[in-house]
Amino acid sequence: MDLDLSFTSYFVLFLVFVFIVNSLMNENHIKNYPPGPRSWPLIGNLHIIDFWNPHLTYLQLSKKYGPVFSVRMGMKKMVVIAGYEAVKEALVNNAEEFGERGLLRIFKKMDNEMGLVSSRGENWKIMRRFTMTTLRDFGMGKSTIEERIIEECTNLTKYFASFKGKPFDTTMIMNASVANIIVPILIGKRMDYDDPQFKRLLSLTNENVRLMGCPMVLLYDLFPFLELFPGSHKTIIKNVTEFYDFIKRTFVEHLKNLDANDQRSLIDVFLVRQKEEAGNSQSYFHNENLTKLVRNLFAAGMETTSTTLRWGILLMIKYPNIQEKVQEEIRRVVGSAQPMYSHRGQMPYTNAVIHEIQRFSDIVPLNLGHETTKDVTFKGYFIPKGTYIIPLLTSVLRDKTQFEKPDEFYPPHFLDSKGDFLNKEAFMPFSAGRRACAGETLARMELFIFFTTLLQKFTFHFPSMETEFDFSPASGLPNAPRPHMICAVPRKLK
Repeated sequence: MDLDLSFTSYFVLFLVFVFIVNSLMNENHIKNYPPGPRSWPLIGNLHIIDFWNPHLTYLQLSKKYGPVFSVRMGMKKMVVIAGYEAVKEALVNNAEEFGERGLLRIFKKMDNEMGLVSSRGENWKIMRRFTMTTLRDFGMGKSTIEERIIEECTNLTKYFASFKGKPFDTTMIMNASVANIIVPILIGKRMDYDDPQFKRLLSLTNENVRLMGCPMVLLYDLFPFLELFPGSHKTIIKNVTEFYDFIKRTFVEHLKNLDANDQRSLIDVFLVRQKEEAGNSQSYFHNENLTKLVRNLFAAGMETTSTTLRWGILLMIKYPNIQEKVQEEIRRVVGSAQPMYSHRGQMPYTNAVIHEIQRFSDIVPLNLGHETTKDVTFKGYFIPKGTYIIPLLTSVLRDKTQFEKPDEFYPPHFLDSKGDFLNKEAFMPFSAGRRACAGETLARMELFIFFTTLLQKFTFHFPSMETEFDFSPASGLPNAPRPHMICAVPRKLK
């Protein structure tokens, strides 16, 4: 009887605890806080989230609750901002209020709020300023970087041609080719495609990109005790640690031959600055920032651009009439000469196709998290300081008020009635405001030159005319195509 009574007492106490937690979670403590679905004890709204495609859940919720709504992930409150008008108002018109980086636990564990992507406050301001200045000094947006892109395009087309029209997978070679644009800036030299160390770095980055989309990573952010268990979050940290070890070995070698009058890489520039500020205990130019910054730029400089190009090839295969129109414009404007970034003004259709590839492929649908820097009233709702913000980029790129056929691949989205290129403010694949992609200028140049060069040299198709390709993205960050084999048939240039 005593045991039964004890069990009953504990069970009643548990029910009371659950009731109290549930009441606290659902009680509207904050006046005018954004509305959202009712949450459950401890798990919040996890029961309604599509773990593999959370952006799809948020799109559905925005239809019910409007452009500003709240969700609870576990015990963590988040506010989602959806649609072009609302996202622009938050990130551009209220850039200061919504401009801090919101961090998931996995990002904190990876970068310790150092480097560029996951840094915050003054550290982020200084690292971003340093990055932008250094990238410009090493040719970003200039003819010197264009020459490097063209060199890598030449290497890539030779690789494609070596298969003589037979099937091959583009993933790793595309990653390697695009990575070799940023790698010489970072370490002072390009890496050979067959270099075992280069292959390992690409593999580590590729695996982490895939694992970032796993549900375990989201759960790890919400429930810290999962640190005790194996899973994809552990693999990500192990891979990042190995990457950091390579970077440390690299800048130690650079220190041996460091010459302030002959700075050949971003690492050199950073180490010179570090020496100049050696007596400043508050300096941000320390080794941890350097390792994190180099890894951030390597991953960001490779993954999104190569993924977009892979989507581009697949979409050209799916829509051969569009592929032919692009090739015809290239033939008419460029002929057999090397396509240059300056040609884009004469190639409105090709430019529109590239923009539509970026819009339709929707590489980073959730954006990277933001956080409010102060209490803010937005769209009539009160959002407290420190709130995690999801600026839902997929809702911008597929906003029905901005794009005629948002769920279709439709290049006329970026063409006017005369066939001239039409720029649109709702085109935000690089995000917007203070936290917009630091490498946007470089990425735009890479996409145009790589895409036009590949379409000039090859016609793409699947190994079999009956091939059915699943165009739903694989899990990961960014949204990447599922594994696929393609054929690149060399074209006769006139």
